[in-house]
Amino acid sequence: MSNAPVVAAVDGSEHSLDALEWARTAALRHGTGLVVAHVLPDTSQLYAARRSSLADRSQPEQYADPVGDQVRGILAKAPELPDEVRYDALEGSVPEGLRVSAEGARMLVMGSRGHGGFAALLIGSNSRALASTAACPVVVVPHAARRAPEASADSAEPSSGRVVLGLHAAETADDVLAFAFAEGAARGTTVQVVSAYAIPPAPTTVVDSPFQVIPPEGLADDGDAVPAEREMLRSQTERLAPFRARWPQVPVEQAAVPGDPAERLVTASRSAALVVVGRHHPRRSVGPLMMGSVAHAVLHHAHGPVVVVPTLSDDA
Repeated sequence: MSNAPVVAAVDGSEHSLDALEWARTAALRHGTGLVVAHVLPDTSQLYAARRSSLADRSQPEQYADPVGDQVRGILAKAPELPDEVRYDALEGSVPEGLRVSAEGARMLVMGSRGHGGFAALLIGSNSRALASTAACPVVVVPHAARRAPEASADSAEPSSGRVVLGLHAAETADDVLAFAFAEGAARGTTVQVVSAYAIPPAPTTVVDSPFQVIPPEGLADDGDAVPAEREMLRSQTERLAPFRARWPQVPVEQAAVPGDPAERLVTASRSAALVVVGRHHPRRSVGPLMMGSVAHAVLHHAHGPVVVVPTLSDDA
């Protein structure tokens, strides 16, 4: 997958253009190509089918594609482009067309809502469908109203915020951890690992209080941490060891926190460049069509970009 392209889904909406910019910088960061995918509206697809079936040579061969013209204009003004950029006009339904386009991609990048979305919706049906079913990681870039004040669509700068990884040491698939560490390496930034437990550490602890971040070298067994927290940090350390060895240049911070894991990740998303979550536990889901409750909640409520990573390897 090292040379696999980044795919940006566009429909001309402001949300999708934010996703296009995020995808452009991601492709540059990873040194790969950029594919801009647009599923043509029904009117254009019907026109193409009618012209083909009637063989009406009096009609123009090409149907109007204003989104393609808009994308080309935006990319022409971009400060830098990947070496390979391709625009694909697709037919079929939006989820199916994008699923096919993103097969084998490094990631598919989408806006949280497209044209025709209700303003009250936190995430559109197409974004939700692709995050639940696509064969590659799906990044959802939230619209401006959902972003934290300090967050932006993204930056090409390599130090643009930490990568936050939601980790259940016993259940999160290796592909999820590998994606987070590869993203941290590409950005030159820290991977902050967040795990949550239900037992409060002490009667005086407030669940909504900020959690403590601990570097791996600070895990000396001094007995101050409560057993649940201490055991979770140990489990994290053991689980992270092969990935730290593979990406030694990536700084790691570990946090074991009381409370709901989705709530903690949503809070962390306010200052994160990207939140990484697994789609589901590979041995608990029924086929590839299910998305876990944590991924679902984070996708709907995060204040910055979220990537939902499926189980990619056969032996996961």
